Amino acid sequence: MTRNVTTTPLNPYPTAESLPAARALFGTRLGLAGRYAQLLATDGVVRGLIGPRETTRLWDRHLLNCAVLADFIPDGASVIDVGSGAGLPGIALAIARPDLRIVLVEPLARRTAFLTDVVPRLGLDDVTIFRGRAGEAVRALARADVVTARAVAPLDRLADWCLPLLVPGGRLLALKGATAAAEVDAHRDAVRRAGGGDPIIRTCGAGLLVPPATVVEITRRDGGPSGGRDSGRSRRSRIG
Repeated sequence: MTRNVTTTPLNPYPTAESLPAARALFGTRLGLAGRYAQLLATDGVVRGLIGPRETTRLWDRHLLNCAVLADFIPDGASVIDVGSGAGLPGIALAIARPDLRIVLVEPLARRTAFLTDVVPRLGLDDVTIFRGRAGEAVRALARADVVTARAVAPLDRLADWCLPLLVPGGRLLALKGATAAAEVDAHRDAVRRAGGGDPIIRTCGAGLLVPPATVVEITRRDGGPSGGRDSGRSRRSRIG
């Protein structure tokens, strides 16, 4: 069911203040990122995936904040974006890094319907969509080099859901805000029980974003949780 809202046309390009960061992160695909921003501000609002007040903050708070994760992902990596929602960070990463193979995992029908419309419209040939929860994705998908998540769940639950989706040595990159340090302190033991190494708090986008994005990085230990289809590779990420 869609919302009865009126959307205002959005300039598909970032503000003058955000333009240097947008150019650095999206390069020659900045226009494609603008098309995605337009879809978020129109269809995304109508379908209830983006709040109307967020349309003026799409670049600073969403697209750029997600795209900076690209610096932590190795060339040609396979990525699973858990709880992708409207495609953040997965679609932003696909635009910034066309070398990546990305699966967007999302259980809700209205969100996957939006993703199913948007991905072909943007020509993102290496992006696929899996409707289901992370536990279902573990049984259906090949394990990935990197799993991303943004505003999905506390770190203990996130580790339980996401670490089984990784190859041994693969990395979970969880975009977090001001709660990152408190979550790490509270859930460090739970993360280890789930098969992860010691969580590391990193910042990305320093010099581009104010403030830079905060990421909690967790490496899946050898002999960690299993149950997914093995991709047959054991690439280690060049994060850090």
